[in-house]
Amino acid sequence: MFNQHFAPLNTVLVGGACEPLYQPAQYPNQPHKIFFSYDYFASALHEVAHWCVAGSARRLLTDYGYWYCPDGRDAKQQAEFEQVEIKPQAIEWAFSLACNKPFRVSTDNLTGQASDTTRFLGAVSQQARHYVQHQFPSRAQQFLAVLHEYYQTDCLNEADFYV
Repeated sequence: MFNQHFAPLNTVLVGGACEPLYQPAQYPNQPHKIFFSYDYFASALHEVAHWCVAGSARRLLTDYGYWYCPDGRDAKQQAEFEQVEIKPQAIEWAFSLACNKPFRVSTDNLTGQASDTTRFLGAVSQQARHYVQHQFPSRAQQFLAVLHEYYQTDCLNEADFYV
C-alpha cells in the first residue's frame, strides 16, 4: 500500500533488513528506500512514521541525518533519543490503530540505563492527541487515510491515545 500510494514521491518501503535504515536515492533514476527490520509490521509502521516527519532536506540524508546511538545508552543519550522519537512514535501509534494492530511504545534501550517509560509514553500520547486536534503531518495524514480505507477502521480521536 505504501509503495503504491507514494510512488510519485519516488520512495519505496523494503522489508527484510537486519536493521532499519532510510537510504536516499544514490542515482537519479533510483528510488529512495525505507528499510524495515525483517518483516516486522511494527518496524514498517515506525520507519514510515520517521519518513512522514522528515522534511525535504532530511530526506536527502542517510537515516535523515539523525544521530543514533545503539542500545546501551546512558541517561543523557537516552533522553536525547526519546526526544527525537516522540513524534514518530505518536504517528506510529496512529498507524497501528488504523491497522487495528497493537502499539507498544519503545525506548529501544534494553541494555542501557533504565528510563521512565511512563513519562515517555505520556509525551507520545500528548503528541498523538495534538496531531488529532491540529492534524498529522501531510504524508502521515495521507497514509492514515489509505490505512483506514484498507482496514475499514474508524477515524481517530483524542480518546484513542489516552494511557
